Amino acid sequence: MSVRSVASTRASRLSPATREALTFYALVSPWIIGFLVFVAYPALRSLYLSFTHYLVGRDPSWGGFDNFSRMAHDANFWQSMKVTGLYVLGSVPGTTVIAIAIAMLLAQNIRGVSVWRTIYFLPSVVSPVAVAVLWFYVFNPEYGLINTLLDYVGIEGPGWIFDKDWALLTVVFMSWWTVGGQIVIYLAGLKGIPKELYEAVAVDGGGPWAKFRHITIPMLSPTIFFNVVLALIGAFQIFEGPWILTRGGPDDATMTYMLNLYRQAFEFGNFGYASALAWVLFIIIMVFTLLVFRSSSVWVYYEAERK
Repeated sequence: MSVRSVASTRASRLSPATREALTFYALVSPWIIGFLVFVAYPALRSLYLSFTHYLVGRDPSWGGFDNFSRMAHDANFWQSMKVTGLYVLGSVPGTTVIAIAIAMLLAQNIRGVSVWRTIYFLPSVVSPVAVAVLWFYVFNPEYGLINTLLDYVGIEGPGWIFDKDWALLTVVFMSWWTVGGQIVIYLAGLKGIPKELYEAVAVDGGGPWAKFRHITIPMLSPTIFFNVVLALIGAFQIFEGPWILTRGGPDDATMTYMLNLYRQAFEFGNFGYASALAWVLFIIIMVFTLLVFRSSSVWVYYEAERK
């Protein structure tokens, strides 16, 4: 009996459920292997390195919680925490309000609305590096577009990215521009709101503000919740803008957490301390995400649950 016939005989003895399971694992095995090699192993490896003293060119030596206790006395750590916190406070609410406002405009039946939707979404598909370079020329205090326009009306513009009082605000402004992804999601949420609800408010004598307050916001709250969580996670990991625009300056005014982590790893070669910073950031993001989830019972409206 040939090998092929033996294999086919054994396969025929397998139950349909077993064959289906084997087929499933065969199909998902590339993803499983990729996850284990490129995600699970690096994460576990970084967790181990966070408890070691590991400099480039040397073998890691166990240090316990030394890297974590070092953060309490590291001025760069606290400065990066402060900068990142201010950026989150400016970026997340700003992008949320702007995205909702633009989505409500694009949800109207106006002429050429599909073109406007494409225009607003384009910045979200552009490389973050290209976006940062673009904004460098917009906010350059010497020959940038903003100061040039202000000069035409007799106003002396600020130093923007070269001024420590304006640099972080410039990075926040840049985050407000790339809200195309949120706009698309808000548009889908707005289209899912039944028109009968707006008609009921109109019958009761309510105007645009009443419709927005009592219908749009409650019905859109699950979508807002989803976008806020994603925006919060992304804001804590901001890196490209401050790196391209200011390299963390001036005077560390834009040294975000990820930028400090990058310096520790790839400029100073201290991979043990950088790994500890990465895990602290993971914990911070997890805590704030859980807080948003816990608060959702207060402000997120789910129609199915109300019923």
